Amino acid sequence: MEWITGLQKAIDYIEDNLTETIDYNIVAAQSFSSVYHFQRIFSILCGFTIGEYIRDRRLTLAGAELAMSDAKVIDVALKYGYESPDSFAKAFRKFHGILPSQARNDGSHLKSFSRLVLNLSLEGGTTMRYRIEARPKSALIGYRRRFEGTPYDGLRSKQEEDFFISTRAYQWMLKGMSNDKLSDYCVLTNMDDDGYDFYIAAAVDDYERSNMYNSNVTGIDFMDKFQFQEIILPERTYAVFETEKQKMPIPQYFDIRRQIAAAWLSNEEYQILNAPELAVYHWGLVGGYADRTIEIWIPVERK
Repeated sequence: MEWITGLQKAIDYIEDNLTETIDYNIVAAQSFSSVYHFQRIFSILCGFTIGEYIRDRRLTLAGAELAMSDAKVIDVALKYGYESPDSFAKAFRKFHGILPSQARNDGSHLKSFSRLVLNLSLEGGTTMRYRIEARPKSALIGYRRRFEGTPYDGLRSKQEEDFFISTRAYQWMLKGMSNDKLSDYCVLTNMDDDGYDFYIAAAVDDYERSNMYNSNVTGIDFMDKFQFQEIILPERTYAVFETEKQKMPIPQYFDIRRQIAAAWLSNEEYQILNAPELAVYHWGLVGGYADRTIEIWIPVERK
């Protein structure tokens, strides 16, 4: 209940300050949580980031104000946080489909992004199996692509699919050097209002890692030639969840991740740390395709 109340207070604070500079630290404080925890939970539950919510609400109000008043475009732009008419016009057109100067024209269509209001309903009653595990500092080798949107919206599935399909050769190369042939590691990190970094990675032992850097041994500097990167995972405590064994566990992976945000992480006991999140795809063929699972590793700490 405290989390729900805090989330509504945070939304109310945003709405009361749409014409002011909004400090994310103050927003998160309304829910008694860290900025990182609040941003992550908000984006998972809502399907868009805090920044996207603020931007779309401001553009909604700006459109209505231009349509219903004689306010100058530059004054409205400054009121809603845009430093120049050009930046305002670009954002306005992307959102509404028309220029700010056209908002008063008869027949012009404007978009409206509604205010968030939480409706309390009785949910839950489901069982979630998890374990708490301390993971020592470690390193993976992988390659990165910057994804748009939030980690658990519809855009993620398409971007991830394209990324995996277009990098098959890199995957087999990493698999050959990996000391865990039956698992693929996906790392999600550097999340902000513009998107997040998504890595396809593998666990590579020290010997193979040194060969990847040492072209005198292999004749190829793999790190440079294939733009591989070393991903350092700091020592952290993780909450680990797992999908059921099945042929295609990805849909359940998305469902579980949303449940973690909506139910497990709203219990006031844990909060997400600002550290990489892991999805470990166990695609091995030991038990056949029907035994595929995905582990979700969430870095957490007790509040």
